[in-house]
Amino acid sequence: MTQEDGDLDSLVRKRIRALRVAQGWSLEELATRARVSQSTLSRIENGRRRLALDQLVTLARALDTSLDQLVETAADDVLISPVVDAAHGLMRWPVRADPGLSVVRQRMTDPPPDNPARMRAHPGREWLVVLSGTAVLLLGNRRMRVETNQAAEFPTMLPHAIGAEGGPCEILGIFDRDARRGHQRGDDA
Repeated sequence: MTQEDGDLDSLVRKRIRALRVAQGWSLEELATRARVSQSTLSRIENGRRRLALDQLVTLARALDTSLDQLVETAADDVLISPVVDAAHGLMRWPVRADPGLSVVRQRMTDPPPDNPARMRAHPGREWLVVLSGTAVLLLGNRRMRVETNQAAEFPTMLPHAIGAEGGPCEILGIFDRDARRGHQRGDDA
């Protein structure tokens, strides 16, 4: 066993215990859920029993996580710098845990379009929160004010547009892959 293997082993054991404690479960409760004995679970957590792949799979399921998340070691890239799109006033961050998601920060100064033909509809879902100011969300036939610290989530197959009301506003949005593509196509048009 190499030093790295030992570090991974220790990390996985700590994660098992931390996830169990975060759920508020005793050794007995997790052992019951994972269908292992309480003493086996205790020895796994304390490093006195070898970690077996089949037990890790069972423990991951019982802890409502994946084996990948239980053994993941990539913590090198914790900080992520944004990609800046100055032409559209956007900052975009990829979400590594789900490559289909992007987080976008945008400052808006213009109101939403008056012409319903300028509203977009495309596959996907969007979630946004207003960081400052007041935004107006046009969603189908509805017009909604979204104030600072309020959030909106909607399917993007509904025609939609967003803009500022009464001065600039700043939003933070989370786009799934389809919604991001829909907006990229819309920006190019």
